[in-house]
Amino acid sequence: MHGPTPPLPLPTDRLRFAMPPMHESLDDERRHRKERLAGALRLFGRLGFEDGVSGHITARDPEYSDCFWVNPFGMPFKHVTVSDLVMANEDGQVIEGRYHVNQAAFTVHAQVHAARPDVVAVAHCHSVHGRALSALGDLLDPITQESCAFYEDHALYDAYSGVAVDAEEGRRIASGLGTRKALVLRNHGLLTVGDSVDAAAWWFLSMERSCQVQLTACAAGRPVLIDHKQAVATREQLGGDLVAWINYQPLWQDISRSEPDLLS
Repeated sequence: MHGPTPPLPLPTDRLRFAMPPMHESLDDERRHRKERLAGALRLFGRLGFEDGVSGHITARDPEYSDCFWVNPFGMPFKHVTVSDLVMANEDGQVIEGRYHVNQAAFTVHAQVHAARPDVVAVAHCHSVHGRALSALGDLLDPITQESCAFYEDHALYDAYSGVAVDAEEGRRIASGLGTRKALVLRNHGLLTVGDSVDAAAWWFLSMERSCQVQLTACAAGRPVLIDHKQAVATREQLGGDLVAWINYQPLWQDISRSEPDLLS
């Protein structure tokens, strides 16, 4: 005996699926990038990624491509609002805003942006597990689905010269990054890039977690590596900036709903 006929499935065009927005004006796009930047900084603060005044996320201005929005020097990530953000030119001179910029950090970010016109955002923080892996001078191994997103798409900057304060050091770091999405700065930490703030922030978060997993697995035993073919296939599925953007959206929804004052 059969039960009642179940309802028909809904057409897929009636289901919601977020995609990166299209902007009608440069002002709209600028506002969007600043909102996402403030949100990412708050998330990084919530996750414990900042260390004193170290750590920055920059976002290229959509109109003035050689100018970048960045968190104000000395302000806790957890308190940053859209109106607090500072715009600086490629030389680190403040164009708009009320605060100073950390010149050492900005030098590196500006050189990465200059070398990579495709990059909208750069994230670098002194997170615990990223620093631990960098102190070993190691790269991420393909031991999980998430770490495969970085397989053959991140590099080790195998040098340490103290606090980077000159443009030449920034250029060397940018050269080390090349066309990849991420860099392990030896004895320093992690740096990630993306074609949106959302993507760069997601890659940093995912890379930090992957460092934690690798360090934990290595402490417990000998991790089993995913073979080259499968690691490449997984990276092709999960390693693009659009996938990163999609993965980041629950975090954006959480921070923007729980802390709406960040938009002020």
